[in-house]
Order: sequence, then structure tokens, then C-alpha cells
Amino acid sequence: MTYCVGMRLGHGLVFMSDTRTNAGVDNISTFRKMFTFEEPGERFITILTAGNLATTQAVISILEERTKAPADRSPSIMEAPSMFQVARLVGQTLREVIAANAETGQRADAAFNATLIVGGQIADNPPRLFMVYPEGNFIEAGDDT
Repeated sequence: MTYCVGMRLGHGLVFMSDTRTNAGVDNISTFRKMFTFEEPGERFITILTAGNLATTQAVISILEERTKAPADRSPSIMEAPSMFQVARLVGQTLREVIAANAETGQRADAAFNATLIVGGQIADNPPRLFMVYPEGNFIEAGDDT
């Protein structure tokens, strides 16, 4: 089980995640689940991943590749004008990865699902925090939540 926490506080955002992917008596595996994307002075984005490790690794790899690809490619989170648009792009990418594996992947009780926490700040806009569901939709943390 993965533990990731994103908190929206009065003075900004706080992110925490574990690294354990599985554990047994003699078998403990770890993998990083917190990823950051930064353009100093312009934007800082953090993504926390939980769920199927292959799915989350694919999502992060695609997002990273899109930040480095030529101009005739899919949109990059490093070019999105707002954190809302960043959350949309992350949700679309998650949905793409899950859909690509749904028909050809292993048939088992465990799905290729993942949930992501996405937060950060672009320019002088206030920091924002979102939880992205496997379906690609998301909710934003606000004063009430």
C-alpha cells in the first residue's frame, strides 16, 4: 500500500510520500513516488503517485518526455498556463496509460489503476492542489476540503 499526502496550508503546500512498493519477510522493494518539475522563478509542480507501479512510472515518463520533445508534440505541463491545466494534462496522461493497457494487459483482479496528487504554483498565482482519479478527472483542495 502506498501512502502519499498533499496538504494545502495558509502558507503553501506540503507533500509527503513513502517509497515502499511491496514487502514480505525477505522481499522489500522501494521506488520513489514523489516527482518534481521546476522552472525556477516561473513554476514548481509536484506529483505524488499511488497505485499500479507500472502505470505510475509510465505516466511520469510520458510527462517527462513531453517536457523535452519538439514543438509538434503533445502539450507539456511545463507550458500549461495554470495549475488547473496541469491537472487536466496529468489526468489525460493517466487515462491514456490506463486505456492503453486495459485491453491488452493481464487479466486479473488487480487493475492498472493509479491515483495522483498534483500540486504546485505557476508564476505569482496562488498554489493549488488536486487529486487525480484513474478516470482522469480530479478534484481540487479548497478551504472546505
